[in-house]
Amino acid sequence: MKKQVIMITDGDLYALKAVEQVAKDIGGRCISQSWGNPTRITGEELVTMILSTPYDPVLVMFDDCGYRGEGPGERAMREVANHPDIEVLGAIAVASKTHLAEWTHVDVSIDRFGELSSYGVDKSGLPDMEFGRLDGDTVYVLDELDLPFIVGIGDIGKMYGVDTAERGAPITRQAVQLILERSARNASQKRRNTDP
Repeated sequence: MKKQVIMITDGDLYALKAVEQVAKDIGGRCISQSWGNPTRITGEELVTMILSTPYDPVLVMFDDCGYRGEGPGERAMREVANHPDIEVLGAIAVASKTHLAEWTHVDVSIDRFGELSSYGVDKSGLPDMEFGRLDGDTVYVLDELDLPFIVGIGDIGKMYGVDTAERGAPITRQAVQLILERSARNASQKRRNTDP
């Protein structure tokens, strides 16, 4: 059975604490070694760590630290997404101030008040003007990976104190839960389509 992974395009210390908290709350596992600004370990190393954990889902962070074009985080993301023993359930695309440099399509965004939107959000978690897209540092490759579901949110673990680990990182948790719910619906739909 394939390991289920949720990709997160942020890897600073605030993100690490928030993602670890969410993984604990949902009974999953955060690959803590994936934090770094930028990502410091390779996709191959991440794959080994992901496949060795007994938990699902596995939350993995990727960060390019504003590197223009495809940086180390995105290279690692591509390796993880293309591995035959890994199923990527979706990605959390994290907004940054990199306007007009890198962006990705998002299926839905969650603002810092927990409201869902068809528009993107900015770094502080406020609704943006762009419909169905989000500006960020490590999002260049998401559109190419053909992921089933992408959720846009503001800066993980921050958003003016709303998403801190101490508060349970509620916006990050909501994004993870949304991806899990969507994945469960997709699996249920596939079962119905294959029933005799």
